[in-house]
Amino acid sequence: MKSLCRDCLGTDVGDARRCAACGSPRVVVHGELDTLNIAHLDCDAFYASVEKRDRPELRDLPVIVGGGKRGVVSTCCYIARQYGVRSAMPMFKALKACPGAVVIKPDFAKYKAASRAIFDKVRDLTPLVQTLSLDEAWIDLAGTARLNGGPPAFQLIRLQQQIERDVGLTVSIGLSANRFLAKIASDIDKPRGFTIIGRTEAVAFLAPRPVSILPGVGPVFAKTLASDGYRTIGDLAAADQKALAARYGEHGLRLHALAHARDSRRVDPESERKGMSCETTFNDDLTDLADLEDVLWPLCDRLAAQARREGVAGRVLTLKLRKADFKILTRRRTLVEPTQTARAVFAQAREMLAREIGPPYRLIGVGLSDLIEPADVAADLFGSTEARALKAEQAIDALRDKFGKAAVTTGRGLKPA
Repeated sequence: MKSLCRDCLGTDVGDARRCAACGSPRVVVHGELDTLNIAHLDCDAFYASVEKRDRPELRDLPVIVGGGKRGVVSTCCYIARQYGVRSAMPMFKALKACPGAVVIKPDFAKYKAASRAIFDKVRDLTPLVQTLSLDEAWIDLAGTARLNGGPPAFQLIRLQQQIERDVGLTVSIGLSANRFLAKIASDIDKPRGFTIIGRTEAVAFLAPRPVSILPGVGPVFAKTLASDGYRTIGDLAAADQKALAARYGEHGLRLHALAHARDSRRVDPESERKGMSCETTFNDDLTDLADLEDVLWPLCDRLAAQARREGVAGRVLTLKLRKADFKILTRRRTLVEPTQTARAVFAQAREMLAREIGPPYRLIGVGLSDLIEPADVAADLFGSTEARALKAEQAIDALRDKFGKAAVTTGRGLKPA
C-alpha cells in the first residue's frame, strides 16, 4: 500500500491529486505508508472543541476556555487563534486581542468523559498507548495489521473517522518511525491533519527547522544554542558529537541524536506520571501571608484529594508564585515522608510561602511530583500523625462522595463572609 484516501479509505489510489474512487483531494501518498507504526494523536483545540460540540450555536464564533479577569487562557478555538489568542495568555490580553470572544469556564468532568471516549477507541486497536494528557498520546501499532484489517496508516485514518463520527471531535495524527518524529508530524497540518515523516526524508525534513521544536529546548536554552551557533536542527546535525557533549553534557548527546532523527524511547503505557498540581489566579494582587494562606489551603486540599483518588503519594512538593510583573517564582522541597494528605502538603507549602512574603502576587499554585504508590512506602515512614491525618481525610473523601463536595469543610477551609 503506497497511497490511501482519507475519505473512502481506498488503497493504492495512485499519486494523483484526487482519489480515483471518490474524487476526494485528501489522498496520502508515501513510500513508507505500510511500514511505519509509531503515531502521535493530538485532539484539535480540545476543550474549546468539546464546548462547540455541545453548543452548536458557537460553531462560527471565537471561543476561549478560561475565565476571570486575572485568569489565563486554558485553550481556544482556531477562530480565536486567528486574532492572536494563545494558550496560557493572560485573559485581559486575550480579550483585548479578541473582544468578541465567548469565554467559557473549564468543565473538566466533561473533558475527561470526552477523552475517555476517544482513548477507548484507540485502545481497541492496541494496548500500547502512552497518554500525555487528556488530549494527546503516543501509539505503537506494530504487529496489529492482521488483527485490525490493515497497516497502521489505514487503522489510524479509520480511527480519525470513527472519533469524528461517534465522539463529535476531530484529531490530528502524526505517523513515523519513532516518538519524536511522530509528535513533530502531528503538529504540521492541524486541524484534522494526518502527516507522515518517513525514515528516508527525516533528517532532511528536520534540518531547516528551528532548534526550539526539539523536546527539552525552551526559549532560554534556544537562545543559548543560537548564541553558540546552533539555530537550526541542521546546525546540530552537522556539529561534532564530542563538542556538543563537552558543551552541554548528556543533553548535548541527546540533541545530536534527535537532530539525526534518532529516538529510542518506547511507547510505554506504564510510564510514570511526573506530577500533579493545582493553582489559582487572584482578582486582586495579594501580599499578606494570612490572605495567601487562605487561598493556599483549598488548593492543598484539592491536590491531596486528587492524589488519594489516583492512589499516589508525592515525595517532592512545589510552591509556585507569579508576581505582579508576571515573573514566576518556584520553590521545591523533598519531603521526609511521601504524602497524600492536605495537612502535610499545607504545612510544608506554608513554610515555603512564609519566606517569600514581600512582593505582591497574582497567582499561587502547589504541586506534588516524584509520585509513588502508597504501598511502596515503608510502614515506619508513615508516622502516627500522618497515619491519623490520612485516615481522617479518607473519611472526608467518603462523605463528600456521598453528600457532595460542600458536605464537609475543615476549619482552615472556612472563609469569612
